[in-house]
Amino acid sequence: MLAQASPWYVHALQRTTAGPAEALTVPARMEWTTRPGGGPGAEILAPDLHRKRLLELGCGPGHNAAHLATRYGAHVTGIDLVGLQVRRARSHYGRLNNLTFVAGHALHYLQASDEHFDAIYSVFGAIGLVAPELLLPAVAQHLKPDGTLAFSVPHPQRGGRPPSTSGRPSRDHVTLPDGARLPIARWDFDADRWEKHLARAGLWLTSTREFHDAHQGRWPTTLLITARKP
Repeated sequence: MLAQASPWYVHALQRTTAGPAEALTVPARMEWTTRPGGGPGAEILAPDLHRKRLLELGCGPGHNAAHLATRYGAHVTGIDLVGLQVRRARSHYGRLNNLTFVAGHALHYLQASDEHFDAIYSVFGAIGLVAPELLLPAVAQHLKPDGTLAFSVPHPQRGGRPPSTSGRPSRDHVTLPDGARLPIARWDFDADRWEKHLARAGLWLTSTREFHDAHQGRWPTTLLITARKP
């Protein structure tokens, strides 16, 4: 599907038309969950991020990338499938140092790149939306030894649903700013299945955490996974 016809493009278009993209204050913390202020911060990426090279797969409007570049002095590249999102990110934070935003598909970017990163992360981004048997090996190839992969995905049990057992993507939806819902495909795995995919890619699972949002019922809403390249 072309980015211009995707739900992600429609989502970005509605955000853009709702108000002008303008320079923003850099967020005070990094967010991994559906509830701001919940969960860990940037410390899960590395003990010291100063001058480290980081890659975000699915940067959206750039909030987390800006936080890492400004508060920690990291060199951050944020990639997003939708050009409108990249334009928003540049409008918000393009004035900052150590920060680059790129429009493109996460897998294609990795396949074409010769860069290596100290950490790669995804916050409800490309991981879970791109076939893991393709994306995770590409991630591993571009991580430096002892580098970290961290990603948060919608919890597979959110709303009481069972996690996928087939290895194939499940049907899900994205809710647009106007409340409409558009269908998407998502790899809705539990921690055990993610661990198997990580191991096949040459990455070692280091932690799994689940988080709740009291406004969304009793089921967990976010699954946060970290892994390391030996």
